[in-house]
Amino acid sequence: MAENQVQNPPAERVITLSASLLEPFQGHPFRVASGEEMEHLKESIREYGVLSPLLVRPRGDGRYEIVSGHRRKAACEALGITELPVLVRNMTDDEAVILMVDSNIQREHILPSEKAFAYKMKMEAIRRQAGRPSKNSRQVVGNIESADIIGQAVNESGRTVQRYIRLTHLIPSILQMVDEYQIAFNPAVEISYLTEEHQRMLKEEMDACQATPSLTQSRTLKQMSQSGTLTREYLHHLLTEEKPNQRQKFFLNQEDVQRYFPKHYTPQQMQQVILHLLHTWQHKRGYNKDTPER
Repeated sequence: MAENQVQNPPAERVITLSASLLEPFQGHPFRVASGEEMEHLKESIREYGVLSPLLVRPRGDGRYEIVSGHRRKAACEALGITELPVLVRNMTDDEAVILMVDSNIQREHILPSEKAFAYKMKMEAIRRQAGRPSKNSRQVVGNIESADIIGQAVNESGRTVQRYIRLTHLIPSILQMVDEYQIAFNPAVEISYLTEEHQRMLKEEMDACQATPSLTQSRTLKQMSQSGTLTREYLHHLLTEEKPNQRQKFFLNQEDVQRYFPKHYTPQQMQQVILHLLHTWQHKRGYNKDTPER
């Protein structure tokens, strides 16, 4: 009888459990953040209750691991709700990882770091299920089938999935800059190839110079780090070098100048007139941009 129970575990079932018996998923890559979305969720639960049970799996010690529903649990705790409806399902570690990622990856707002670690966890789970060794994927080459499988579920290419996984090689302080959009995605992928020591040096110089490397500069840093020629002095020189997209630009608000022109003038016509007037002004003053103003 006991043997039959092991071979045929109980079918999944919905029960009510105390929130104290629910543990977060081990290595859960998605943050349970406060904000407008959480407030909407709390308001919905306050008015209608938990409409969709949390998905959990038994741990074997009387407690349960949450596979899907971390935000619902947090919202309930904030509202003082201690009993939650859960769907209990027996599943392997890899099955749980894949389901956990799939149930969260379609969120509207996902940080690059969340996506990176989620993709990595799912890729490793898929490879284990297929009996292949789990290795960190590389940006361009390597086994791409797993990445393609992941990408199909989220309408992204396998290459993009692999590039996100590269972000997991960033030191936490630089990865945080990616999440805060202080560093663009593509330069961050290149920076992920720097050694940990070089990444720490780069972070210190970025803080000191209040600048970040461009994509071209990041590729140079990658090559120098891999060849062992990257120095702090070069980092400082590179970050203090003016980049084309950092040159100060001058704009005129169209509403501010429109009143000086006939209503039928297009922006291009107004621009031509302004440039002509500036040229005339320069000529009358005998001013040359290459000579200092007196």
